[in-house]
Amino acid sequence: MIQKGSDHFLYQQVIDLIQAMQTSGTLRPGDKLPSLRKLSSQLNVSIPTVKQAYVELERLGKVDARPKSGYYLRSARMGIASPKRPTFVRRPVEVRCQTLIEEAYEAVHSPNMMPLGVSHPVMASPPDKALARIMRRVLAQAGPKAMAYGPMDGYAPLKRQIAQRYLEQGVEARQEDIIITNGAQEALAIAIQCTAKAGDIVAVESPTYFGILELIENLGMMALEIPTCSLDGICLDDLQESLDAHDVKACIFSSLINNPTGSCMPERKRQRLVEIIESRNIPLIEDDVYGELHFCDEEVLPLQAYSKKGLVITCSSFSKTAAPSYRIGWMLSSRYEQKAKGFKRALSCSSSLLNQWVLTEYVRSGDFDRNIKRLRQVLRQNKERILSLIEQYFPEKTCVSNPQGGGVVWVELPPGCDSTEWFRLAVSESISITPGVLFSATGKYKRCARISYGLPWCQTVESAVKKLGELSYSLLNKKMSKAG
Repeated sequence: MIQKGSDHFLYQQVIDLIQAMQTSGTLRPGDKLPSLRKLSSQLNVSIPTVKQAYVELERLGKVDARPKSGYYLRSARMGIASPKRPTFVRRPVEVRCQTLIEEAYEAVHSPNMMPLGVSHPVMASPPDKALARIMRRVLAQAGPKAMAYGPMDGYAPLKRQIAQRYLEQGVEARQEDIIITNGAQEALAIAIQCTAKAGDIVAVESPTYFGILELIENLGMMALEIPTCSLDGICLDDLQESLDAHDVKACIFSSLINNPTGSCMPERKRQRLVEIIESRNIPLIEDDVYGELHFCDEEVLPLQAYSKKGLVITCSSFSKTAAPSYRIGWMLSSRYEQKAKGFKRALSCSSSLLNQWVLTEYVRSGDFDRNIKRLRQVLRQNKERILSLIEQYFPEKTCVSNPQGGGVVWVELPPGCDSTEWFRLAVSESISITPGVLFSATGKYKRCARISYGLPWCQTVESAVKKLGELSYSLLNKKMSKAG
């Protein structure tokens, strides 16, 4: 308790109390600290005293101050580093990754599996009750009309809602430039086919989402990997050298929240990225499914906001922010809109009208934005919790990214470990993760894996992360016994 006659300053006693609560487990990484008014009342000290303690804890890197939200306890992360930027020879390659992707997908959907290998961040705060309520209302009001085929390019009211959201960010977007797709994956497939053909070179981040690599493989194209830092995204010097050396027909990047590292490029760097690519008249496909789930204090803009030539194509969806099973995404492009309609018609003709109708009402009601705000807070708390567990239970020399959004961390095990073997050991314990080699066209990242924190946090999740640490130690011990 606070002792007012003590030699210690009152604010320092408040700091000591909070740190003691962290040590005892009463407060855990990601937890919100009591409000200034509440703690001052509980401890019988002034609000300025509590404020001084919180400000000092923030200066020491122990808490985060979030505007209009409060103070949150951070993970200590004293002895764990972020993965270093990869270095390698940059040359176009054919992609060969489908076999292991199938194995990873099969593991995720196995019964009783802890799904740390799937990225469904909205499941950390699912809006199922709101969506169910809206769906009942839509069916009651629209009847069979809601179950008919919808327009090929999408339900007009939903397109208006999406366009309005871009306009509110200052991004020029017309309803007619938006095509509704079956998730972002179909949007990416259409965008790639609008800009490149079989045999062409497509530049991608490294590491990058394996679904992009699988598209490139199935379309008979070549992937050119550009190194990406887990802190601030694509290395622009490497990008310029690669574009000068090779006849690149399209680029596919996630500048806001990279999958799997969670990096977010600073605004000036995003602007420069668009300048570099558009100066060479190369189309830039933006995979922006995680942009709404950033942890930044201010709003961040998609690459579309910086385009001067209309060469940026934005692909996004509601799969990470509302309902994965609805499979509703979109592609935004004024330049390629007509060509994209032809590919959409050939691929799937239209997307679920009922799901589009429900999402339209969900966005219009304000429930979507309210849940996004709540979801960001939950994901940020979960991130701090998983980082703390990795620091406590994984081997020395383990590296892990510190995501600036989204719902996954990128873990690099110590030298000698194989993440594909780690993945299979985890599956044998009913835990799924995603092995790192899937995120490269050239088999890199053999020591890395993607682990999800985008699910409701509970003791079972904590136990699964601890078990992953135990399995990583077993890999190290196996390596050491072989060496001995």
